[in-house]
Amino acid sequence: SAERLTRALNRLGPTYVKLGQFMATRPDVVGTAIATDLESLQDKMAPFPQAEAEAVVAAAFDKPLASVYASFGSAVAAASIAQVHRAEVDADGARKAVAVKILRPGIERRFKSDLDAFFYAARKAESLSLEAQRLRPVEAVATLARSVAMEMDFRLEAAALSEMAENIREDADFRVPAVDWDRTARDVLTLEWID
Repeated sequence: SAERLTRALNRLGPTYVKLGQFMATRPDVVGTAIATDLESLQDKMAPFPQAEAEAVVAAAFDKPLASVYASFGSAVAAASIAQVHRAEVDADGARKAVAVKILRPGIERRFKSDLDAFFYAARKAESLSLEAQRLRPVEAVATLARSVAMEMDFRLEAAALSEMAENIREDADFRVPAVDWDRTARDVLTLEWID
């Protein structure tokens, strides 16, 4: 059943969760029932240790965590690629709450290994089945790989957020959190905190 598939993908780890989310967008390939069930697939994961998060920040900015953030709390959310911490920065003589998104340590290596296996399976399927060739699984895995690669560079996410904020600046009913560019790097994204 799709419910068992969802549980299995969660147990297999972050790359498989992303694969399931991707499959949810392809009812033409997996069928409507499975695609609908996979839409509920969440990439809620256990957070990685606080010390590792702090080490990622220090490495990203090549300075101690305390010189980047005035305070740095524990994870408030964890997903397949990153987790988010609430922190504070000193701004204009006052403390300001921020959300800090941190890339999971080792996640790129994990995704590369899993995606290599996906490519192998897709190539094998295409070589053995004309029906599989029609569905182009190698191209589907390549699309997933490109998407994941973009998600793992938070500078791209920051740029997209800034562009979206600019595009909707006249819309009073919609708000995009401001990017703190001084505290954003490839592995760390800092945004204003919005409750």
